[in-house]
Amino acid sequence: MALIETEEAARRLARAISSDLALYNEDKVAEGVQNDNLFDVMADEVQEGRDLYQSRVAPALLPRNLYDRAIIDLLVRSKAHVESPMW
Repeated sequence: MALIETEEAARRLARAISSDLALYNEDKVAEGVQNDNLFDVMADEVQEGRDLYQSRVAPALLPRNLYDRAIIDLLVRSKAHVESPMW
């Protein structure tokens, strides 16, 4: 399979992976936000997603941090309604 070469396609992949993480780990995400330890609770899942993303995207696009941005948008911001010391 060819590597993703465009920023838009890389962004879509990052959001799809992040969305799956949020969907399949909803309780863990809510717990992590509530206890302000989201990235500790989800470390394995986030890294697995990152590995998948990096295996599919051209190296030139990796410094744009599209995966990290998608993680913040879809895991953290989606749980803004959860009471947390983060906010």
